[in-house]
Parts: sequence; C-alpha cells; structure tokens
Amino acid sequence: MNNILQQLPKKAAEKKGENQKFFKKLKKKPPKNLDYIMQELHDDEFEKTDCLTCANCCKTTGPLFTNIDIERIAKHFRQKPQQFINQYLRVDEDNDYVLQQVPCTFLGADNYCSIYDVRPKACREFPHTNRKKFQQISNLTLKNVAICPAAYNIVEEMKKRIP
Repeated sequence: MNNILQQLPKKAAEKKGENQKFFKKLKKKPPKNLDYIMQELHDDEFEKTDCLTCANCCKTTGPLFTNIDIERIAKHFRQKPQQFINQYLRVDEDNDYVLQQVPCTFLGADNYCSIYDVRPKACREFPHTNRKKFQQISNLTLKNVAICPAAYNIVEEMKKRIP
C-alpha cells in the first residue's frame, strides 16, 4: 500500500488534464443514469478496497467540521462544543472549522478512528464518489484522486464507462 500511496500524487498529476477535460464534458452533459453508474462503480471499488489498509485521507487531510458535527462529537466527549473547538479545531482561510493538525488526532496506529461512530459528515462521505449529482463536485474529486486510491480507480473506470 505504501508504494501505491507514494505513486498516487504523481499518477493523479499525470492524469489531471485528461480528468479536467472529462469532468468539464460531464458537467455540460451528464448521462441520465450517472447517479446509478457512480453508485455501481463506488460499490464495486469498495468491495475490493479496505480503507483500514490505507487511511491516507486521515493521514494527509483534515475534514471540515459542521456545527452539527461539533455538537455530536462534543457530546460524545461530554464536552461543551466550545471546549471541543478549543481543544481540537481551528478556523481555516475559508472560515471553516478544521483540525488543528494532520494526521487526524482521532486516527490510531492501527488506522482505526477513535470517534468512528460520531465522525464528521465529511469523513462518513469520503471520497464522495457515491454522491448524487456527482458531476457537481468535480473539483473536489480531482483533489481526492491524489489522496485516495479508490477515488483514483473509480475515476479511471468512469472514463471507460462514460463515453
């Protein structure tokens, strides 16, 4: 897995132009069954992919925390939301709450998340490849293919399936 993760940013960079062109076309004229295709590609990939062998998303990027996430996680820790914010989060340049540091504070050495049951929505939905109206998040997907081997594989399959 380490070898795959080391090569992933380079492979994603090599495919960036091709992927941008593909997503631009997809945005203009998405197939009627795009949501169905994406769900199928997502499910197929995650039958083969075990996130616990990778956890690169948790090691290299931090999720955005919504107010609902903060309230839920603070409750889990029996803290007031502001205590949770002060202890773990900062406000980024987009004025969003994000982790103070990466890798994620809640990631264990075994790649398990210590707050898995209450994790942020951004973590639950990552890499967002089964999202409805997938064509609307092409910029996010272009970033995710450099982080997540599964997202990379899904985009490569998409390009084969969608002319």
